Amino acid sequence: MTHVLAIDQGTTSSRAIIFDGDLTPVATAQEEFAQHFPASGWVEHDPGDIWATTAATCREAIERAGLGPEDIAAIGITNQRETVVVWDRETGKPIHNAIVWQDRRTAEMCARLKAEGHEPMVQEKTGLLLDPYFSGTKLAWLLENVEGARAKAEAGQLAFGTIDCFLIWKLTGGASHVTDATNAARTLLYNIREGAWDAEICQLLNIPMGMLPVVKDCAAEFGMTRADLFGKPLPILGVAGDQQAATLGQACFQPGMLKSTYGTGCFALLNTGETLVESQNRMLGTIAYQFDGKPTYALEGSIFIAGAVVQWLRDGLKIIREAGETQGLAEAADETEELYLVPAFVGLGAPYWDPECRGAVYGLTRGSGPAEFARAALESVGFQTRDLWEAMRADWQGAGGDQVLRVDGGMSASDWTMQFLADILGAPVDRPKVLETTALGAAWVAGMKAGVYPDEEGFAATWALDRTFTPKMEEVERARRYAGWKDAVARTLSH
Repeated sequence: MTHVLAIDQGTTSSRAIIFDGDLTPVATAQEEFAQHFPASGWVEHDPGDIWATTAATCREAIERAGLGPEDIAAIGITNQRETVVVWDRETGKPIHNAIVWQDRRTAEMCARLKAEGHEPMVQEKTGLLLDPYFSGTKLAWLLENVEGARAKAEAGQLAFGTIDCFLIWKLTGGASHVTDATNAARTLLYNIREGAWDAEICQLLNIPMGMLPVVKDCAAEFGMTRADLFGKPLPILGVAGDQQAATLGQACFQPGMLKSTYGTGCFALLNTGETLVESQNRMLGTIAYQFDGKPTYALEGSIFIAGAVVQWLRDGLKIIREAGETQGLAEAADETEELYLVPAFVGLGAPYWDPECRGAVYGLTRGSGPAEFARAALESVGFQTRDLWEAMRADWQGAGGDQVLRVDGGMSASDWTMQFLADILGAPVDRPKVLETTALGAAWVAGMKAGVYPDEEGFAATWALDRTFTPKMEEVERARRYAGWKDAVARTLSH
């Protein structure tokens, strides 16, 4: 039993990766599933699709690795965070589609709560801001808008969970209604100072606390899978939300270490150790990971659109057939054309937090074509990361000027994008050999708990560098380009 099965349930696909005893991925299976957009700014998933693709990819990965259930020491789960599922405890049937983290339907509710002066209390307890991004207002919306939901919830018949929690329920055949501290910390309902669900916030949002799962450490016993799923019951021993799992996979265990993951969105986490920093710059305070009942905190900045801007070039504008084409186009772009693309397709995240603004392109001329659009799209990811970088450095003196950024996720494979990132930050960017750090983090936590993998120190020693990107842009040019970006954002926010 030297292998670990990592479930990586993402926004657009479900994946399963088998890691061997040396933490090397030996087999992968992945399946995309449908995105549902019932109204402008609304995003949903069918929980049935999430479960079906997860179960299928797990079986496929085990088969591809040529293993049997007796070879799997543990399962680790990492997941898209903040996405909400509510289901009937008796039947296990969801009462509605999952409301996805990108969904903005509760913008009005958040604005009202802000206007009533509740945000300082919420931020003090949860580290989060009143934004539709987080789970709490999505859950409140479901209870208000799904027929019969409130009565059932108050009668104790409904269960709430983020995706990890829903998957554990399904995997264990309803035996475990549990989550981990990193996912709980993203709900808007969990007091990250006290490590408990918060009665005052639940009352404010009119949420019955009986719906909420039990919260555990990242490395814990979350339950055993149903015997019929994989041939024998397997223990679920590790859980972390995707960005926290990537922080673990990048071995960012020391305060001051910073990682940025480029998937659908982009998420930067700065380890702040035992200190929960109260951001003055609209960053989020969160739990990076929790072992032995002790949380390690982080500052987090969230960008809603990173890799998704490349999907837009492909599916919306149809100027590329596959993501890999963007690099060639960006290299061919006319240097004299200066396009700024602000990809506020679902509003802007940190540090602006404007759910209502929408995307814009500035600097268009008759010469602007696919190449210039591709370059502007890739550059938007660098500019947005610089926004987070500046805010974090202002918030925490531990984030010094000599900082190195560790990157991962699909977009980090693009040399052009990573070089621009180093240029616009004026700082080195380190890309590891294993880009699948999210799944790696989930596997390591579960494997460590199972006794297959080393502790934090031993794991950190295995982190391997692929390439460092060092800044080549002149400081004057860097300042000029970034000022142009800030101007473009200011114009976008004002409309």
